[in-house]
Amino acid sequence: MFEWFAETLRKYPEIAIFLSLAIGYFVGKFTYKGLGLGAVTSTLLAAVIIGQLGITVSPNVKSVFFLMFLFAVGYSVGPQFVRGIATDGLPQAAFSVIVCIYCLAVPVILAMIAGYDVGSAAGLYAGSQTISASMGLATDAINRLGLPPEQATAMLNAMPIAYAVTYIFGTAGSAVILALVGPRLLGIDLAAACKDYETRHSAAAEFGGAGSAWHRFELRAYRIKPNGPAAGLTAAKAEALLPHARVFIERIRRDGVIQEATADTVLQAGDVVAVVGPRDVLVDVLGHEAEEVNDPELQNVPAEGVDVFVTSKEVDGKTLADLAKSPAARGVFLRKIVRGATAVVIPILPDTVLHRGDILTLVGRSKDVAAATKHIGYADRATDIADVAFIGAAIALGALVGALVLNIAGVPLTLSTAGGALISGLVFGWLRSVHPTFGRIPSSTVWFMNSVGLNVFIAVVGISAGPGFVAGLKELGISLFLWGVVATTIPLILAMYTGKYLFKFDPAILFGACAGARTTTAALGMITDAAKSQVPALGYTVTYAIGNTLLTIWGMVVVMLLG
Repeated sequence: MFEWFAETLRKYPEIAIFLSLAIGYFVGKFTYKGLGLGAVTSTLLAAVIIGQLGITVSPNVKSVFFLMFLFAVGYSVGPQFVRGIATDGLPQAAFSVIVCIYCLAVPVILAMIAGYDVGSAAGLYAGSQTISASMGLATDAINRLGLPPEQATAMLNAMPIAYAVTYIFGTAGSAVILALVGPRLLGIDLAAACKDYETRHSAAAEFGGAGSAWHRFELRAYRIKPNGPAAGLTAAKAEALLPHARVFIERIRRDGVIQEATADTVLQAGDVVAVVGPRDVLVDVLGHEAEEVNDPELQNVPAEGVDVFVTSKEVDGKTLADLAKSPAARGVFLRKIVRGATAVVIPILPDTVLHRGDILTLVGRSKDVAAATKHIGYADRATDIADVAFIGAAIALGALVGALVLNIAGVPLTLSTAGGALISGLVFGWLRSVHPTFGRIPSSTVWFMNSVGLNVFIAVVGISAGPGFVAGLKELGISLFLWGVVATTIPLILAMYTGKYLFKFDPAILFGACAGARTTTAALGMITDAAKSQVPALGYTVTYAIGNTLLTIWGMVVVMLLG
């Protein structure tokens, strides 16, 4: 039975890949106090074990999925990457660059001291810094060294061994150092620092929106009283009774029949009207002046929130007060205005001027939002369908640029197809954020490209390196693990002191910034748990975007420095 199973996997290596994924994702989901192997390490270990059966997988498989993964990484962090450079996040971006240099320099120096070959050094770097994606670029770089095939193969086989041995402490050790050791080392009460930060910034909190039970704009039903101020007025004049608020009468139930309301509809005593507007106005004003009724059928209208990209020349240069008078604005409310490459949030004021390129978040009845969108520009509605033409073209373009080789003083310099795909993802991800008329990739698709793309690559690496794993582990195991501990610890300690004394970060976000620069999500989880607050995550985003890019590229740099 076993012989049949082994022979089947050798004959159909695709089964071995999916089996590695199944085991990896299943085992990787188990954690203890927020710590676990994770899908990547579990997939690698499963693939290495399966690889003992002597399975051969085409290297083209891992190349395809790795390009897909790198593009997804760039696409995801592209907007944050640009904003981190161009806005107040610049100190965090600079900090991340310095930390990434620490993360490169320390493993390289240790590898030289230990006398490791290029493959082991690249694996030591990838595992100790928990950046598995760097192995793809390191693989490309090793293949370009022009070494004899047997020597290159030995290096490539050593890389995942070194990665697997050092990754465990790279993950768990980073979390312990940043969440537990770091605050004590720097004399910081993390929970108190976060509480103080929340107190100082509580006024900036924003409520409502998707995922919140509270909504800024609501639709409620009221009965027109016989002697009420609205009886006998048109809907438009009744709405004008509240001159300092935008409220609209959307529907009417008259004599038991529901009808749509227009600005010219005359209201009658006994009518039940569905009124939409700011919640505070409906509750504090109409709630005291009118009789509210429960009429689910009247209030059951399709509503949505949509991001609209401003393209209309008629809207460009107009104030919100001017646009509010337009018939197309009836029944529609503005929740947010975002402007420019740095995604600046613009205040919503009567004299706020809109420009082409602004992104407006509109909320209201679906048909009202559709009418307003037609007047303003282009709607960026959520969809489950990915723009595959965009994905294919962007990856191909990036890979083509990356494939170019520039010879300087006899030294061939190139991004490689993998590096080109990453840069393409950064560029097109940013372009998508500032011009959302193309290139939509649903978050679920991005996750698939990111997670599965990487893990298929890792599975192929593990399966291919499996036969040489046991021998290599016996040869390098304990000493390699200890070198990995040092390679993980020193950059983090340097990062914490640099962030506190050189950049003078707020203690509440300091450790989150360190975790982001090192792209260690497990550490962030443990930090927020120790802080009893999510505030440390505010330092994670910009640093993660830059750290994820540079640490991945460093895989190629390690080979260039040691090769």
